Amino acid sequence: MAAQELFTVSLEPNPLACWDDESTASALRALAVRLHSTGISLRETAVALEQFGVIRSHQAVWQWVHRTAETVPDPPTAEPSRVAVDETAVKIGTEQHWLYAAIDVETKLLLGAVVLERRGTDPAAEFLGQLAEKHDFSETTFLVDGMGYLTALARCDLRGHLDYVDRNLIEKWFQTLAMRIDRFHQTWMGGRASAQRWLAAFVYYYNFQRPNQALNNRTPVEEVQNR
Repeated sequence: MAAQELFTVSLEPNPLACWDDESTASALRALAVRLHSTGISLRETAVALEQFGVIRSHQAVWQWVHRTAETVPDPPTAEPSRVAVDETAVKIGTEQHWLYAAIDVETKLLLGAVVLERRGTDPAAEFLGQLAEKHDFSETTFLVDGMGYLTALARCDLRGHLDYVDRNLIEKWFQTLAMRIDRFHQTWMGGRASAQRWLAAFVYYYNFQRPNQALNNRTPVEEVQNR
């Protein structure tokens, strides 16, 4: 079996409407998007496709990544017992923004991530409110690192406490993300909406595709579904 046929058989994804007009085999597009998510630059991904006889520009790969980000599913609805939440500074173009994220400490499922223009109690409450619309937090304790988050939690009728140990899981996720951003600096030059689309693709990769050693190489989604 030829290499391109092998990938067509083994990596064929569910049909995506965003790819209806693309001539490249859907399996190779899926492979390109996944390579880019794992830390390969756009240009390196385009070079990898050449090994399968597919000549596409790095701009084409970038379009695939963005189109996929607009169609990937959200994290599955979760009922976590403990959630670590925090924010970190990110630079988009020349302006500083803030990335808010929350992760289930037990399943490692990333519950949500959003880029906001500023930090503080109000943005934190906005983010937590969005999360509460997607997940069941009736039995959840949030692990935070500052009083501002406790105020934001109270506004959303959620509970939590200060924690400087277990909440480090969200810091580790920020570090994983930072390694990807260092490789993808050009993808953060198109504005906040562009950065959010790339972030959606990365969250999908982290939750649905990336094996986690702490979960015996299961993905967070697999861990949630097996509980």
